[in-house]
Amino acid sequence: MSTTAHNPENDIVDEKHNFVVPKKAIKTPEDISLWLKSEAYHEYLGFILALNDAVQGKASNAECPQSEIVQKTILMLDKFNQWITEIPPTEQPQRFGNKSFREWFKRLQDNSEEELKQVLPDKLHGSLVELVHYLCEGFGNATRIDYGTGHEMAFIMFLCCMFKIGAYKTADKIAVVNKVFDKYLEIVRRLQLVYRMEPAGSHGVWSLDDYQFVPFIWGSAQLIGHPRIEPRHFVDMGIVESFNKQYMFLGCIDFIAKVKVGPFAEHSNQLWNVSAVPSWSKVNAGLIRMYKAEVLAKFPVIQHVLFGSLFTLKPAPPGPNFSKVKFPHPPAPAKT
Repeated sequence: MSTTAHNPENDIVDEKHNFVVPKKAIKTPEDISLWLKSEAYHEYLGFILALNDAVQGKASNAECPQSEIVQKTILMLDKFNQWITEIPPTEQPQRFGNKSFREWFKRLQDNSEEELKQVLPDKLHGSLVELVHYLCEGFGNATRIDYGTGHEMAFIMFLCCMFKIGAYKTADKIAVVNKVFDKYLEIVRRLQLVYRMEPAGSHGVWSLDDYQFVPFIWGSAQLIGHPRIEPRHFVDMGIVESFNKQYMFLGCIDFIAKVKVGPFAEHSNQLWNVSAVPSWSKVNAGLIRMYKAEVLAKFPVIQHVLFGSLFTLKPAPPGPNFSKVKFPHPPAPAKT
């Protein structure tokens, strides 16, 4: 696949595209090699990198173009957030895993298709058979009452699918990170707190965070070239309090500081080490490498990934630069 000067609008699936219910396909650790060589892997990583490029130097609260479908997505997420208020946590003895999350999640499952119909134009409703699964998977697991980087990944796949079906446009890239994904983070953090969700597959102190990863990548991109805030400043709680609404990375630090006790260097050792990196561009590049190794190459995460017609395990075309695609839209999958 060429990575030079291609028009992303040409890569959108056509209206006759055959959508299918996505399913899990990575059954054993040996299957990870199929994933790492697949179109889905390169398209997903290309999406992360494309949006990473788009938000460099762009604060979350800065003005940016927002299409009608982006605005409708945010309204949908606001409704999901309101459901948390309407479904308070149950009084129960155990500390983690409040059972009321299952009620919230069932409402999400029961209503997600109808909610997405209000976001998407009629001509795109055929895609719902795939999109609803990525959307629901993005908010955690109702059986275990947990949330982690695999759920975060499912929601990002949902966002990528929205580009692939032509719902989001090229001009929406910044808003998808700074408005839609930022709103998503607000909701999942509230879910984590209200329903005391367990971290899914957390590495504890040796991980960046118990729950999230990608906001650190996109958040460090936002800070590239900042005239005042350097990586060493994110352990300064005064800086964090002043700028956490403007920069996603600092919003992550602010949340960690509110939910964890003790010295930062002890409860968030990896992040403490990151604060010694001299520039945000080096932080950003290092986090992308870490994400590829610690999330995208790990069987406990990838075994839960869903594959349909938009994300397929079909082998990716050869070429060293395929994973550096500059925009999220891949070619339409071949009909089978």
